[in-house]
Amino acid sequence: MIIAEQVADVRRAVRDARRRDTTIGCVPTMGALHAGHESLIEACRAECNFTAVTIFVNPTQFGPGEDFDRYPRPLEEDLARCRRAGVDLVFVPAVETLYPAAFSTYVDVEPLSRVLEGASRPGHFRGVATVVLKLLNIVEPDRAYFGRKDFQQQLLVRKMCRELDLAVEIRTCPTVREPDGLALSSRNRYLNPGERQTALALYRSLQLAQGRLQDGERDAPAIASDMRQFLETAGARPDYAIIADPESLDELTAPRQNMVALVAARVGRTRLIDNLPITLESRA
Repeated sequence: MIIAEQVADVRRAVRDARRRDTTIGCVPTMGALHAGHESLIEACRAECNFTAVTIFVNPTQFGPGEDFDRYPRPLEEDLARCRRAGVDLVFVPAVETLYPAAFSTYVDVEPLSRVLEGASRPGHFRGVATVVLKLLNIVEPDRAYFGRKDFQQQLLVRKMCRELDLAVEIRTCPTVREPDGLALSSRNRYLNPGERQTALALYRSLQLAQGRLQDGERDAPAIASDMRQFLETAGARPDYAIIADPESLDELTAPRQNMVALVAARVGRTRLIDNLPITLESRA
């Protein structure tokens, strides 16, 4: 497994792989890898001959008072996971490698960057779009793999790649959950046992919405309000709970055949997100 810290080393390794008529796949991460990341690596290896993983805690997607300084960085553990998973290349750049002195070019993907996570975390998606574009330009993969748990992120990345004509196929892989339903997240390690129990309310609020919609309820905003109340009763502090169009993320007033329910809430000091795509059976 190649461990590269410099852009030139990544490009050299990818260039050498392409000489062997190799399909290149990329899994961008912020490290603190878990089984959800491993599922992305597995999907990448199943479809590509060369798998590159990037590990970079991106400062530009963290706002003031967020957890950039305490975000977990278990690099040796991450590298061991990558070796066991059969990764070919891991790119672990320093901050100054991706953001040299006087760096001033950023990417805004409107209007997706301003709603939900964008509204709760101003500037977050500016940082996400910028770093993802840089990583894709460095690795130049045929395919890149993202998790559905970060639903708005994968939607925004798809839009950016489409509108900027990047020659990369974005693959979105299913959310990986614990047996009790908690979506895997690097931030779960912040939770103490009591907070982890409270965190289950996120997925259960999504299941509540799914059940009500599948039972034929038509008032989507009322269901979203009940999701928020469910979270609050469980001891979580919701930032948002919404039933939305899965492409625009516009809030729905009435159900459609395809929707997505999305929630974000604070549990103790930890902010968590989750979502659940919902499809209603068509009625002839």
